[in-house]
Amino acid sequence: MRFGLFGKGGPDKSEAAAQANRVKTLLRAVAGLPEEAAIAVNEILCADPACPGTETVILVMNPGAKTKAFKLAMAMAEVTPEALRVALTKTDQ
Repeated sequence: MRFGLFGKGGPDKSEAAAQANRVKTLLRAVAGLPEEAAIAVNEILCADPACPGTETVILVMNPGAKTKAFKLAMAMAEVTPEALRVALTKTDQ
């Protein structure tokens, strides 16, 4: 038996990558983002009692524009087009 930092175990990274790609595709469709826009999607678990628990954090980096950050108080697997629309209206003022 072999133990190490890079062995199998822990969260399924291929499932997380698939969920992140799903959210990116939804966001491009909802927000009409160009292909040049870089999108980073991460799911975080906040242990602070003031946090909602699991959050999906999205960064949108358009060339020549400031990076925009969006937070959704849900897991990546729960993100819907409607949730993205709401998040976009909260930050676009």
